[in-house]
Amino acid sequence: MFKYAAKTMVLVSLTTLLIVTGCSKETSSSDSSIGKQVNHEIIGIDPGAGLMKQTAQVLKDYDLKDWKLIEGSSAAMAAALDKAYKDKKPIIVTGWTPHWMFAKYELKYLNDPKGVFGKDEQIHTIVRNGFKKDALSAYTMLDRFEWKAEEMAVVMSDIVEGKKPEEAAAEWVKKNGTKVDNWVKDLTKEKGKKLKLAYVAWDSEIASTNVVKIVLEEKLGYKVEMLQVEAGPMWAGISDGSADAMVAAWLPTTHKDYFDKYAGKFEDLGANLNGTKLGLVVPKYMNVDSIEDLKTK
Repeated sequence: MFKYAAKTMVLVSLTTLLIVTGCSKETSSSDSSIGKQVNHEIIGIDPGAGLMKQTAQVLKDYDLKDWKLIEGSSAAMAAALDKAYKDKKPIIVTGWTPHWMFAKYELKYLNDPKGVFGKDEQIHTIVRNGFKKDALSAYTMLDRFEWKAEEMAVVMSDIVEGKKPEEAAAEWVKKNGTKVDNWVKDLTKEKGKKLKLAYVAWDSEIASTNVVKIVLEEKLGYKVEMLQVEAGPMWAGISDGSADAMVAAWLPTTHKDYFDKYAGKFEDLGANLNGTKLGLVVPKYMNVDSIEDLKTK
């Protein structure tokens, strides 16, 4: 009887030890720094984007010496986020609004108490000098072009779900006849006249540029060519006249360097969308709320 009781006590002790050890390991794992959880990596987009420059500045201003900003593309960033989110794994990405990912996933921006990412931005329409004289109807339509983030999100979401960009844009134009009619009201058709629209391969700009293309072609008779380039060549193209217009200028922060560099070589028609935001984005299931929390303690 004593031997049995002794054996039972030993087994209970060992079991308790294993449970405690297991809990300790789990607690240790959950208490590990955010940096260790994500290998001190922030998943970025294309290296020419202003968002990448601002994020690099964030690493300096917040003294995140152990961190690395990974260059890639908006598509690669979205794919990495999708994979991590499905597996409920931690990840930090460079993000912006409007973007379809905020409709698909539960995400949050990390607080930026130093204000490195700046205030909310606008997306502006920029045209080459002399464009008004050469294509008055297109110029006027682009000057009138303005929509809301939630309207852009409809087109972006349709594209993500598998529709071709031109198809998603055409459907949006068809369903929003009143708004579109106001953009082209009393304008003369210029059938067959060629135009070139430059844009960067961000989901937001793919959506907006395709919508503008559909309106210019279907409502005003233009033949529009879309030029997909990076941010630098996009601004250079407008400035040297090799492109006519873009609806993809993020101001006053993201594209500030290009705006200043080519000042006087383009015309700014003002905002076509208000209320954009830039920053570091994480899934809501992550226990981190501020960029300051990323610093190794």
